[in-house]
Amino acid sequence: MCILRLTHLMSVVPIAVLLTASFFVLFTLRRVEEKALKGFGYVVVGFLWLAALVVFSGAIYKTAQGSFISRGMFQQKMKMDGMPQMMKKDMDMPMPEKGPLVKDGKRPGMPKCGADKGIVSKGE
Repeated sequence: MCILRLTHLMSVVPIAVLLTASFFVLFTLRRVEEKALKGFGYVVVGFLWLAALVVFSGAIYKTAQGSFISRGMFQQKMKMDGMPQMMKKDMDMPMPEKGPLVKDGKRPGMPKCGADKGIVSKGE
């Protein structure tokens, strides 16, 4: 379970790469004097920060989801541990005997096919 949580911490690497790239973009923007290029640089930095935020929030979500899933798996395993005893108890019960299937034969309590059609009224 602990290894599952640690794998999501590996998202630190892409976050660090994205933030480092945004630092260098901001560093080069200080030397650029053209306004259009500066505006484009700020847009690129914004997207890099947004991407880092998405990776970070995805890692948090997966870590939280993993802990919930592992708890669910543990509870499912606990339920499955009691299954063999229940199955053994059910195997000791005798099965009811059924007669052979008869084609077009009427069974007690069961209508023939098409016998229960309901009320049919003729339209005027």
